[in-house]
Amino acid sequence: MAFTESDPQIAQRRTFHAYPEPSWCEFLTTSRLVDAVEEIGVDSLHVGSSALDADERVGVPDVDTLDRWHERAADRGARADVLDATAGGTTGLVAVLDRGPGPVVGLRVDIDALPVTEADDDGHQPAAEEFRSENTGVMHACGHDAHMTIGLGVLEAVKASDFAGTFKLFFQPAEEVLGGGRPMAESGHADDIDALFAVHVGFDHPTGEIVSGVEKPLAIRQTHARFTGESAHAGAAPHEGRNAVQAMATTVQNVYGIARHADALTRVNVGRVEAGTASNVVADDAVLELEARAGTNDVLDYLTDRVDRVLEHAGAMHDCTLSTETVGRAPRVDSDDGLADIVGAVATNVPAVESVRPSAPFGASEDATYLMRRVQERGGEATYVIVGTDHPSGHHTPTFDIDEASIDIGIDVLTRAIRRTLGDDA
Repeated sequence: MAFTESDPQIAQRRTFHAYPEPSWCEFLTTSRLVDAVEEIGVDSLHVGSSALDADERVGVPDVDTLDRWHERAADRGARADVLDATAGGTTGLVAVLDRGPGPVVGLRVDIDALPVTEADDDGHQPAAEEFRSENTGVMHACGHDAHMTIGLGVLEAVKASDFAGTFKLFFQPAEEVLGGGRPMAESGHADDIDALFAVHVGFDHPTGEIVSGVEKPLAIRQTHARFTGESAHAGAAPHEGRNAVQAMATTVQNVYGIARHADALTRVNVGRVEAGTASNVVADDAVLELEARAGTNDVLDYLTDRVDRVLEHAGAMHDCTLSTETVGRAPRVDSDDGLADIVGAVATNVPAVESVRPSAPFGASEDATYLMRRVQERGGEATYVIVGTDHPSGHHTPTFDIDEASIDIGIDVLTRAIRRTLGDDA
């Protein structure tokens, strides 16, 4: 579909939607964002390894996967300088407007997509209007395409306003694997921020509704675990094997048996298992991917300690070697009432906003909390804003889509809130 100049933000969102890239592989996405930011014009721009602490990354794909997506981006016309800056999976950028002394205000948006194959039936608008994902098995099924578009719209509007101080826009990679928030928080770019806004669309809040500051995001740790045993003939010599499937099964059974905690909600899930080669072979290798979530950071510590204990003893029980890797983690951090109040106050003056909720429980997990915590620890405030959008199915599903009217609402509300925080009353 050809988009007209009368709807540039919708066209921008659809361009992002049509070429989604997975976590740490957002090479073309970063290149397109750099082009858009440079067209707007900023005082400084930090791309790739200068935007984050690469040593703090988790959930980074293997080299072959990174190289494949890097080559795809090059073939699609990604800029050579951006490809150099992001090589090896250091994607993302930080754009800065500097107007001298005054408050320092930040906005964080995320840029990665999910391993979901997008629906192709005519009832799905991206398919019907020809901006469905071009990358089989990868999809913007959580609205990050809208987040990037909102971020660029806010940047352009804030630049055109009259403010004193500094505005920083974080385009964060790898949210879906909870891998990019901490590297950006550790980069130093957030250390002087007085007020930080983060944003997400949807979560069953309709178009026209704004949640000024979410509360109760779940603290989370995601783990990749591998049991290594020894294979043997299952009929002739089963006693000679060290059965990795038994270690895996013991883990699955027992992590779900961990006692709940009286102080906060807890969640445990084993989402993926893989083991063995044939029915007549004692399996020598088993892989699990599991996660633990909790309503407080302390209770997450309790839960992960017990998950680790189960893994360790399951391996020992069946004489298998255990190796584990934390592939994603994020703390619980709640929004600050003062900053959320600013969002609520300005949102009431936005004509398209029909309702404002001061707060709402999040119920999921998000690694924007690393940036929020960094700001709060240094005396600043942070809030996580939800911009309502009508979506035909839940997040992370093949038919997820947004009401594109919510993009302008998000730009308007966040621009007004940021301008007010910067002292330019909006």
